Amino acid sequence: MLHRFKKLKPLEQALFFLLIGLSVVAFWRGAWGIMDTYLFPNNYELSSWVSILIGLIILYVTNYWTKELA
Repeated sequence: MLHRFKKLKPLEQALFFLLIGLSVVAFWRGAWGIMDTYLFPNNYELSSWVSILIGLIILYVTNYWTKELA
């Protein structure tokens, strides 16, 4: 995959990065919108703290997995 990406022209690479970046932002915007709606919708502060905790747990687990792969 990286070999094919390197063959692209610089403008095509920039457009590819822009597309990927916008896709990631759109995904997280939707994920946060769903969490705001369904995760303690009447308590913004609790929803925020629980979201932070979930994010930290995911980061810890994926960091552990990547260390096991190396």
